[in-house]
Amino acid sequence: MATPLSIVICEKDPERAIMIRDALRETGDHDIIILAEEAGLAGRIAERNPDLVLIEVENPSRDVLEELTLASGPLERPVAIFVDRSDTDLTRSAIRAGVSAYVVDGLRSDRIRPVIDAAIARFNVFRQMREELAATRAALEERKVIDRAKGMLMRAKGLSEDEAYALLRRTAMDQKRRIAEVAQALVLAAEMLR
Repeated sequence: MATPLSIVICEKDPERAIMIRDALRETGDHDIIILAEEAGLAGRIAERNPDLVLIEVENPSRDVLEELTLASGPLERPVAIFVDRSDTDLTRSAIRAGVSAYVVDGLRSDRIRPVIDAAIARFNVFRQMREELAATRAALEERKVIDRAKGMLMRAKGLSEDEAYALLRRTAMDQKRRIAEVAQALVLAAEMLR
């Protein structure tokens, strides 16, 4: 945590919130906001748009945990949840929701920095994986559209696969567009003419 972070702490107990805040201040000059009320949590977190969310819950119910998890936007930022007791179902729910760190046995000041570092690292790894997966899916969809457009050109003009691809490529270059865009336009036009 070399650079200062914007951190939201979700903690009802004022004494515990101050302990967390003080422990965080020892790790750097962070902008720290404490939110004690669970009502309207999603809006207040979204409004602040923090770099990190820490949630401390003594005995979470599934509903409370899910609300806190979803409100904190675990797919948008690292979220670390500290609980006092272990529950396999709650742990699974939190991890499925995208929580970066789920720490059992509560929050102690000496554990804050390593947990935050791990949560940020884990969040970054999963974000990169989500981005790579999205890019791979997009590339696959583009490939399908290009193959469909090639097939249409092959049938309509009696071209080989290589000739159909060359025609798509030449058209894309002439129009200063990507091959996938030209292929998509051809497929859409053909669907309109059916």
